[in-house]
Amino acid sequence: MESFEPLTDSVFYIMASLSEPRHGYAVMSLVEETTKGSFVIGPASLYTIIKKLLKEQFIVLQDESDSRRKVYVLTEIGRQALKADIARRKVMIEMAEKGLERGSI
Repeated sequence: MESFEPLTDSVFYIMASLSEPRHGYAVMSLVEETTKGSFVIGPASLYTIIKKLLKEQFIVLQDESDSRRKVYVLTEIGRQALKADIARRKVMIEMAEKGLERGSI
């Protein structure tokens, strides 16, 4: 498996949202709804990150027929990067949980 840089929380949430085709506003809404408002991505951050993800070929513009709502979706390399980051985050969580169980954290 290819080596990927760790994703920031904002990038992680956006990429996770784009595992299915979505437009920008739907991504922002899903993240806010899923996190019950504890994590909010504003439009400026969202579109800066989308531009970066397009450049890195982690996502593609899926449908340009409606110019008002651009729909994006993960590419295969984007899926691999997201899976790698999920695995990295699971190790972090397991370590913290085990530490808490032992009382050493």
